[in-house]
Amino acid sequence: MRWWGMVEVEVRNLVKRFGKVVAVNHVSFKVRSGEFFFLLGPSGSGKTTVLRCIAGLEDPDEGDILIDGVRVNDVHPSQRDIAMVFQNYALYPHMTVYDNLAFPLKMRGLPKSEIEKRVRELAELLRIEELLDRKPGQLSGGQQQRVALGRALVRRPKVFLMDEPLSNLDAKLRVYMRAELKRMQKDLGITTIYVTHDQVEAMTMADRIALLNKGVLQQVGTPSEVYHRPANTFVAGFIGSPAMNFFDASVVEEQGKVLLDTGNFRLELPSDIAELVLKSGESEVILGVRPEHIKVYMEKQPDAVPARVFVVEPLGFETIIDFKVDDKVYKARYPKEVYIEPGTTIYIKFDMENIHIFRKSDGKAIV
Repeated sequence: MRWWGMVEVEVRNLVKRFGKVVAVNHVSFKVRSGEFFFLLGPSGSGKTTVLRCIAGLEDPDEGDILIDGVRVNDVHPSQRDIAMVFQNYALYPHMTVYDNLAFPLKMRGLPKSEIEKRVRELAELLRIEELLDRKPGQLSGGQQQRVALGRALVRRPKVFLMDEPLSNLDAKLRVYMRAELKRMQKDLGITTIYVTHDQVEAMTMADRIALLNKGVLQQVGTPSEVYHRPANTFVAGFIGSPAMNFFDASVVEEQGKVLLDTGNFRLELPSDIAELVLKSGESEVILGVRPEHIKVYMEKQPDAVPARVFVVEPLGFETIIDFKVDDKVYKARYPKEVYIEPGTTIYIKFDMENIHIFRKSDGKAIV
C-alpha cells in the first residue's frame, strides 16, 4: 500500500538563533525520497529545532528548506503538506478513534465515502480496526501512539515528521513499536524525518542518521557507517553501548616501527594504520577501542596489558567487565557469563584491525 510519490527534503545551511544562543549552526543535509531519516543527538543539540524549521513552526535566521525541490521558507505550515507527530499524541479525548482519524479529512471537506475508505484502510495498516469505537482514555499508550500516527497519516502528506514519538512508552512497548514503525514506514514508502536522543532507536530503525551536537552537524551516514567509521570522538562516544573507550597517546617512531605510547602501555601499529598516522603529522592522538574489540584473558599473555577489575556487569548472554588502567575505568565485552572478583588482575589485548585513532587537537578521525 503506497500512497506517496517521490519526495525529497533538503536543508541548506540552516541557522536558527534564540537570542544569543545559536541553536542550529549552518546545518545541511538531504533526505532521499522514501527514506527513514533520523536526527539524533543529546538534549540541546538542535535536532527538534531543525524539525520545527522543516515543519514551518520556526522561521530560519539563515538558510533554506526545500521540499520536492521547492523552497518553502515563506510557505505557511498548513500549506507545506507535512504531518507531524509529537511526544504527547494530542488526541481529542471526547472523540472516538474513528472520529479522531476522520477529523482532518472532514476539515478538508472530503466526501463521507472517501473518509470512510481512508480511515478503514489506515486502521487496517496500523492494526487498530477493533479500537475505532473507543475513546483515547480507554486505550493503552501503544494504542494511543498508533492513533496519533494514523491521524497524521490519514491526510496522505508528502512528508512525515516525528518528534520522539516513543519516549512516553515503557521499555518493552518501545521495542515493539520500533519494529512496527519501521514496518509501516517501509510499507508506505513515505519520506520520514524522526527526532530522537536514543541511539538504539536510531541504529535499529534508520536508513541514515544525521548526528548533531550543540547545533553542529557531526556526521551523516548509515547506522553501519556512523558505528564503524565515526567522523570524530563525539560520534564515536555517542554511538554504541557501552561507549567506545578512549586513551590519550603519543605517536613514537622507533626502529622502523610506529608505536602509540599511552604512558601505561605501548601498541605497535600495523603498517597500513601507521602510514595514515604518520601522514596526518599528529604527534598527540586519541586511541579509540570499542568494548567488543578488547579481548580479556585471565592468564598472562605475550604483549597483553595488565589491568585490574573494577566491577563486573552480568547480562546473562555476556558480561561487561569494567577494568582500571592507571585509575581510569574502561569497559570490555566478555562473550559469556563470568564473575571475577574486583581487584583481580586480568590481561587485555586490542583487536588492532578495529581500533580508531583521532586527532587530539580537534577530535577528527585519522583512522
